[in-house]
Amino acid sequence: MKPLCLICCATTVILFCSFQTAEAFDSLDPNGNITVKWDIMSWTADGYMATVTMFNWQQYRHISGPPGWKLSWSWAKNEVIWTMLGAEAISQGDCSAFATDPLPHSCARTPQIVDLLPTSIPYSEQIANCCKGGMLPSFLQNPVNNSAVFQMKVGLAGTSNKTVQLPQNFTLKSPGPGYTCGPAVKVPPSLFTTDGMRYTEAFMTWNVTCTYSQYLAQKTPSCCVSFSTFYNSSLPPCAQCACAYLPLVLPTTAMTDQPDVLYCTTDMCPIKIHWHVKANYEEYWRAKVTIINRDFSRNFTDWTLVIQHPNFNNFTEAFSFNYKPLNPFGVYNNDSAVFWGLQYYNEYLMHAGEDGNVQSEMLFRKDSSFTFASGWTFPHRVLFNGDECVLPDPQDYPSLPNSSPRLTATASTLLSMYIAAIVAYLTIVLFL
Repeated sequence: MKPLCLICCATTVILFCSFQTAEAFDSLDPNGNITVKWDIMSWTADGYMATVTMFNWQQYRHISGPPGWKLSWSWAKNEVIWTMLGAEAISQGDCSAFATDPLPHSCARTPQIVDLLPTSIPYSEQIANCCKGGMLPSFLQNPVNNSAVFQMKVGLAGTSNKTVQLPQNFTLKSPGPGYTCGPAVKVPPSLFTTDGMRYTEAFMTWNVTCTYSQYLAQKTPSCCVSFSTFYNSSLPPCAQCACAYLPLVLPTTAMTDQPDVLYCTTDMCPIKIHWHVKANYEEYWRAKVTIINRDFSRNFTDWTLVIQHPNFNNFTEAFSFNYKPLNPFGVYNNDSAVFWGLQYYNEYLMHAGEDGNVQSEMLFRKDSSFTFASGWTFPHRVLFNGDECVLPDPQDYPSLPNSSPRLTATASTLLSMYIAAIVAYLTIVLFL
């Protein structure tokens, strides 16, 4: 068994690591974002009732829970939250100016809102699409359930469209950093219906758009890729120090309740993706993909795997993963796909050990571009849970078998003597 490592190791290792970064724009999901929609549904004596909805419009990047997402903002005036349904502020703040009973739910100048577990409050006090433990599935994986909702009674806020001011400085954590939110922008009021016939209109609506950057989430990659083939026994491992998942100081209880515990490897990556070119048929070829969790302290809930490869226009089947094409450049130019686990079978990638991997075989139909040369059968880009993985150096790709190996001088001489003996024997037999 491989030795375990706390992620705190010698800082000298870090000095020899080259880290990759990722920009916020993702060409495989150019329109992906999380949109926060804030609807004022009615006026109260000193403010309004609001319904806040978070939509995950990303194709393959989700938020796992608990604790899941955390949404915060700064009030424009001295607003307070009198009551909440479907979520809660983690701090009440300073409510000493109020003599009411009960006090406001939160008087914080910058409230931080977290989701609730479905078991934490009675069902009668829940609202539709609330209370998921902070989980926010991606749109592609779960287009029916890619939202989270909570309601607030906001006080000291103004009681008309002219007196209400938009909150500022929105932030979204998942649960760590990674998302950058733009300013609140007024949009046409939302329409609501309960029976599909009669519609009601929100009094006022604004949207906030939050986009993801892997570099903001973590300075180093969290996954790497290795390759192998049936025609060559050499195996390009994950690049050395690909992740270097090493902080500069030892974690303490104050910094983290549960430090990551990894297999000690040369790449120090919590997740390894292995792509094996398994078989070659007349009209098809087959690859096997294995996702390996080397982090003993974590399981990866509702994982996603994105693969970019030029043959996905002719993809036939994934034998034990869910699959959907991404089609970022149109249905006729598909070179990428997203995979995720089958429910109750391999939906959860458990912590490292015996259950620490999931795998599937993938079948492709050959087209005119198919070749084993120049690493064509290997993916061009791999992402796990929406984060870019480090690929092997192309110079390390397995080489093709030599179909006509050159003979050494000795072997060539022996072969010539053998052929000459056969010819002489046949000549004698034919003339007898």
